[in-house]
Amino acid sequence: MMIRKFLVLAGATALSACTYLGSSMAAEKAVKLPPPAVDIPAASQSGRETAVFAGGCFWGVQAVFQHTSGVLNAVSGYAGGDKQTANYQAIGSGRTGHAESVQVTYDPRVVSYGKLLQIYFSVAHDPTQLNRQGPDHGTQYRSAVFYKDANQKQVTESYIAQLDAAKAYPAKIVTQLTPLAAFYPAEGYHQDYATLNPHSPYIAAFDLPKIANLKAVLPEVFRDKPVLVSAQGKG
Repeated sequence: MMIRKFLVLAGATALSACTYLGSSMAAEKAVKLPPPAVDIPAASQSGRETAVFAGGCFWGVQAVFQHTSGVLNAVSGYAGGDKQTANYQAIGSGRTGHAESVQVTYDPRVVSYGKLLQIYFSVAHDPTQLNRQGPDHGTQYRSAVFYKDANQKQVTESYIAQLDAAKAYPAKIVTQLTPLAAFYPAEGYHQDYATLNPHSPYIAAFDLPKIANLKAVLPEVFRDKPVLVSAQGKG
């Protein structure tokens, strides 16, 4: 059974489902993947597009995309459930339908939706783990892409099929593909968490390696200075 601990986060006490400490588990390794064979042409999009990804604790997923060139903002939050239960204490039950998610706002002229998928599957999380990531267990930690339109759905379906056919992983991809009904930003103390708490044992063990993997595996999209929610007056 997963042990959960109360932490004081930015002055707020919260039951953290992303803070299992003392685990001997190592962070997942990056998988070097080919880019999607199918992508959305930049010319067919506006200068600002959004994508929503779920892949375990949102602290690390947010940090990866904050270090991605072309990303304008990356906000931790909740998707898959109702507005009434879009809060950290409620989703910890695993019964709200929500997944800890990150809404990525990006410039498709700099980074494509397909490239974001490549990052998501390669370094942001392990898409073969069902309802868990590393030490975190529950449906709120499921792997899921919340698509906003038919183009995102098609590109994601095609890429998953491409990776499975190539046997890119030792196990089958279990990522859910779900239409996005709504995205709800998480509480302010969850925003920019990896950047603000680099010495947290959880961040050091499970999230800083993701950032290092992004730099090593996809150096062409890595940005050293993260784009932060706090710098944009959000969260």
